[in-house]
Amino acid sequence: MTVTLVPAIPTLPVPVRPDPLGVLGVPGEINLDHAASAPCARAAADAVAELLPWYASVHRGAGALSRRCTLAYERARQTVADFVGARPTDHVIFTRNTTDAVNLLARALPAGTTVVTFGGEHHANLLPWPRGSVRLPVPDSPAGAVRSLSLALAELARDARPGRPVLVAVTGASNVTGECWPVAELARVAHRYGARVLVDAAQLAPHAPVDVATLDVDYLALSGHKLYAPFGAGVLVGRADWLDAAAPYLAGGGATGHVGAATHEVRWVTGPARHEGGTPNLLGAVALAAVCAAFTAADRTAQHAREQALLSRLRSGLAALPDVVELRTFGPDSPRVGIVSFVVAGWDSAEVAAHLAARHRIGVRDGLFCAHPLTRRLLTEAAARSARTDLPPTALRASLGLGTTAHEIDTLLTALATLATLPHPR
Repeated sequence: MTVTLVPAIPTLPVPVRPDPLGVLGVPGEINLDHAASAPCARAAADAVAELLPWYASVHRGAGALSRRCTLAYERARQTVADFVGARPTDHVIFTRNTTDAVNLLARALPAGTTVVTFGGEHHANLLPWPRGSVRLPVPDSPAGAVRSLSLALAELARDARPGRPVLVAVTGASNVTGECWPVAELARVAHRYGARVLVDAAQLAPHAPVDVATLDVDYLALSGHKLYAPFGAGVLVGRADWLDAAAPYLAGGGATGHVGAATHEVRWVTGPARHEGGTPNLLGAVALAAVCAAFTAADRTAQHAREQALLSRLRSGLAALPDVVELRTFGPDSPRVGIVSFVVAGWDSAEVAAHLAARHRIGVRDGLFCAHPLTRRLLTEAAARSARTDLPPTALRASLGLGTTAHEIDTLLTALATLATLPHPR
């Protein structure tokens, strides 16, 4: 019997697909400033690179390129809607960032609306609101926030005209301390008094799932540049009635259904396009949607556990340094995302940040973090809690996220410890 030998088929290596939530960066540079602008995720970069050859107008052409771009833009809208758990009747409006989204809603408020905020908000959720808005004091606990809002809304219900619109605007997670706010509980209180709720999810969405329907909030705003999609897009998601009744945020092409010969003979469209006048930011929307899709497919429970372990490592390491004082609004064990602000006694925060960058290639933020009222208050509280008289007037912030490693946390802690060995600046 003749045996025919069949040559072995070589086994080809299976290509390793890059992690869509891997982040781009510069080798040797330690980026602990995610809360200001997060690095670019591979998913965002790849989505933009794939679409660039097809780049053309959106909603404005019959050619193949324009049709593909229009489809990509509207698919991005649906992907973002799914990511935040938007209701079928909600509008998903692309903006430039969270600040732009909040300003859009501020312009769309019905006449006479009273806006209730807390003093712990980012400037984006303090400055756009109309005169007569109510700013509640910074609470000392999540339960205190709920009590304070309930009392304020009860007083408004007694004093205001029946049916007068009220909007409660609150952060999901503080950009100064990383502490999570009791959004669902605040929403229940607000709805009990007939008020609506806006959540600034700029800092929460990169770290934890955010679901509009589950939280039962009326509006939500977030930024792509904090969600690993740094291509100039943000989003406002929420109930349609106020948005469809308001004048367009930007008057121009795309927002119009009909323009007549007379100067003011204009009929505006309803829906998201009403507030997206001009050529939209296609690449920003597609990048944001790509990251949203990557997060949806990821194990967010595992991501959260990993981040919390790094956060605990950072906070315990800072607590072990005798001259470092952490800033906080609530108790030390209150739930939080990967953001920590602190001061180094006797050292100007800008000098510390410059030292970390020049000597250790570590990037952190210094200043008042676009939340001046809150940060100044927390600095005063930190001085009283620590009984230190040599705390600086501004703070430092280390913020972590995708790509942050334990080695980077340890490098920061070692660098801060070496400050004690350097000549004192004062």
